[in-house]
Amino acid sequence: MFIDREEELGELLKLIRFEPNVINFVYGPMNSGKTALMLEFLKRLPQDHVGFYVNFRATPVSSYEEFSRVLFSTEYGGIRKTIKEIVKGLAKINTGIPIPQEILEVILKEKEPINAFSYLKDLMLEIIESGKRPVLVFDEIQVIKDLKVDGPLIYQLFNFLIHLTKEIHLAHVFVVTSDSLFIGEVYGNAKLTGRAEYFPVYDLSREASMELLRTLGVSGEEAELLWEYFGGKPGYLIEGAKRKGKVREWCELKLRLRIREIRKFKGYKILDKFLEREEVEVEELGEEEKELIKENVLFYDPLKGTLSPQGRLELLAIRSLKSRAPSSPGTSSAPR
Repeated sequence: MFIDREEELGELLKLIRFEPNVINFVYGPMNSGKTALMLEFLKRLPQDHVGFYVNFRATPVSSYEEFSRVLFSTEYGGIRKTIKEIVKGLAKINTGIPIPQEILEVILKEKEPINAFSYLKDLMLEIIESGKRPVLVFDEIQVIKDLKVDGPLIYQLFNFLIHLTKEIHLAHVFVVTSDSLFIGEVYGNAKLTGRAEYFPVYDLSREASMELLRTLGVSGEEAELLWEYFGGKPGYLIEGAKRKGKVREWCELKLRLRIREIRKFKGYKILDKFLEREEVEVEELGEEEKELIKENVLFYDPLKGTLSPQGRLELLAIRSLKSRAPSSPGTSSAPR
């Protein structure tokens, strides 16, 4: 379900008015609505743009073959078509990169990423020749961060994306992830300084959350409860709206479950900082911080250099574990 994010959509559409020059990292905490935003963005592309959406979390990716099958869409089967003919048949939004089966078979057989990238570049060139501009969206790309094909495949992919954007200005590229540690790793190893920009997508504001809940038929005390337990997480708010009449019981259950999941980290000192604050500045991430980020307890914002709980539910769970008396929602605002 797409939630009204006209400001973010306007900024994204503004970015593609200019010649491609950087990779755009679309990042934010878990369940903040990044994927829904990018899919809506693709729907609203101008007529002279063609969108490609690749979700690496859609299927398991543990080999080069699986990577290639997620990246490419073999909708043409065994029919031999030229790239020019493929471009003529493109939809405004395409799931995966269209490729003839016979070319994909060569790419899979030779296991050389350069072959996949060469085909992708040829396709982008043909799209430009047709008078349109390609827009590539790679969702949850961190899934392939440990995949190796003559070295880490992720760095080969990013070096190619730098070539597409910074060097030859062929396509707009958006990389979507909630893994901020991954962004830091890639940013350093792929030498992205000056070649990438951050585009944050945070949780909904209180006003937007309440408007969503009103749209879903929830108001009054139950709307306030959902906000106090979950803040601006669209997914939680939508699920909570399905529990009208039993919202409090559902909220308390979700909190108890989250407390149980986070209990093993109770001794981590960094969590003490969130008893009074909802966000802290950090100069360097220690091992505790990195583990809590990996476990989706904390969120690191590389743009602001801050740590915060992944959401309101995590904040409440941390405070419950760290305080002597069990914590329950009051009237304070959500972390974001």
